[in-house]
Amino acid sequence: MRVSMTTPKTPSKLDRVLAEQRDYIAKRETGYRERALKLYPHVCGRCTREFAGKNLRELTVHHRDHNHDNNPSDGSNWELLCVYCHDEEHTKFESLIRYGSVKSKEIAPATYNPFADLKAKLENK
Repeated sequence: MRVSMTTPKTPSKLDRVLAEQRDYIAKRETGYRERALKLYPHVCGRCTREFAGKNLRELTVHHRDHNHDNNPSDGSNWELLCVYCHDEEHTKFESLIRYGSVKSKEIAPATYNPFADLKAKLENK
């Protein structure tokens, strides 16, 4: 049996992997991380560290309301944080859920002045 030049060739494993990779990249670019990276400068919103090249992977998207399904197209629920600041932000949120408010209670300033009558006491001596 002779194979005709017009019969379609079955894709090789490499061709399938490359096609899957192209599909994955196209799908990922529509994801919120890629959109946030296009909207915002590559700077951590907390520590102001700048990211470029290889260390760009350390820059993460933080959802301000902690709802990962809330992804408005204008990016109003996102902020870019480095992995360290992002971890700290989630730790604060977990503490809020677990223990209540993370803010310390306001303590009234001291009003006692131990030297209030010092001049009068010194004059009496």
